[in-house]
Amino acid sequence: MVIENTILIAGASRGVGQEIAQQLRQEGKAVVALLRSPSASPDLNTIGVKVAQGDAFNPSDLAQIFQQNPSISVVISTLGGVSPDGRRVDDEGNINLIDVAVQAGVQHFLLVSSIGTSESSVALPPQVLETLKGALIAKAKAEQHLINSGLTYTIIRPGGLKSEPATHQAILSEDYRISGLICRADVASLVCSCVGDESRLNKVFSAIDPTLEMRR
Repeated sequence: MVIENTILIAGASRGVGQEIAQQLRQEGKAVVALLRSPSASPDLNTIGVKVAQGDAFNPSDLAQIFQQNPSISVVISTLGGVSPDGRRVDDEGNINLIDVAVQAGVQHFLLVSSIGTSESSVALPPQVLETLKGALIAKAKAEQHLINSGLTYTIIRPGGLKSEPATHQAILSEDYRISGLICRADVASLVCSCVGDESRLNKVFSAIDPTLEMRR
């Protein structure tokens, strides 16, 4: 059983990660946000999120954050992107975070990945796979590292992301062959719904909104 205490979010400066932070705070959860740059700190501080500055490429930064916040029991990562020197936080940053979470005894690690990784590559057209190839390969490495880590995990693979208001019609499916669109706010809601839900532990889900036009 996962006993919630403090939730660490990596990637909370924007997009899905920021939506997750907002929703968890609305639920009254204690949230720490890992930020590489302090630029998003004021917005997060306003909603009661504690900001911890650190770089996911630096394991010692991550270890220090866990040492300073020993109540962290759940980690949510939406990390993604490429550094100026070409390193991908999708794999390297997430792998560092997973390893430090293992050492810290984290109870539940939720990784937001993408449809198109690993076996779900069958869900996307070849031209889309080619366009996203670098990111999908990196995300697949992080997924596999998490599965092999021994941590209790949940992996959520959203479809194409939209910035429109939530429809509240999005779903999680264990069918890796499906694809579609989904609003960022709905991804956040699905991620938050997995925190503390034992039926979703050690599973991989695709996340789409059946009411939105399917990607072709």
